[in-house]
Amino acid sequence: MNRLAGKVALITGAGRGIGAAIAHAFAREGAAVVLAELDSETAQHTAREIETAHAGARVLAVCTDVTQSASVQQAVDEAQRSFGPLDVLVNNAGINVFCDPLTMTDDDWRRCFAVDLDGVWNGCRAALPGMVERGRGSIVNIASTHSFKIIAGCFPYPVAKHGVIGLTRALGIEYAPRNVRVNAIAPGYIETDLTREWWDNQPDPAAARQATLDLQPMKRIGRPDEVAMTAVFLASDEAPFINASCITVDGGRSVLYHD
Repeated sequence: MNRLAGKVALITGAGRGIGAAIAHAFAREGAAVVLAELDSETAQHTAREIETAHAGARVLAVCTDVTQSASVQQAVDEAQRSFGPLDVLVNNAGINVFCDPLTMTDDDWRRCFAVDLDGVWNGCRAALPGMVERGRGSIVNIASTHSFKIIAGCFPYPVAKHGVIGLTRALGIEYAPRNVRVNAIAPGYIETDLTREWWDNQPDPAAARQATLDLQPMKRIGRPDEVAMTAVFLASDEAPFINASCITVDGGRSVLYHD
């Protein structure tokens, strides 16, 4: 406990799923947390859950559209007005956009990149000046195993996620001399609401779930809190020499050559 004591952290897309799990974990470890979330109702609900679960938690929900740089900057400003200088940024907000490349519309392409890549850059651009000025900070970008593996039928999502890794590496090297670390986490299959919704929309949800589990070396998929604790590690003072790197959290799935 208290691995993040005294730190101020902003997490985008923190209303549910991995983002909410990260917010809970950060609060449990002593950080003041800001939930930068497009869905205000979801964000407020998660903020109340954190306050109930973690006595004395300092938490703030801010309506944020990561596709708009001004909205992200406003969230960072509100975080700093409420809790002080920002120590940690977690760029978690993302959407799935899966299309056939030759029938995909321009709007599909722009929607994917606006959230999954531009949204990460908007967060970094808003948080970096203060971190650079103070000479410390940790940015954690939630990438995906799609960042280095390709599944047919998922275009253009992996293209954007490849970009997240490039952005992580470039910024990590750029600001390393100022003691600002930029890293990524690449989750594999994680049991979030989106995953369950995908199963439920299949002709045979139980069979779809089992097929997913059968693909996994550990015969299960990950939990949001397992990604969250990796984020705690990267955000904490326990990882001072980890920079411009990506930690894969997928139970070994991406290592398999074939099934």
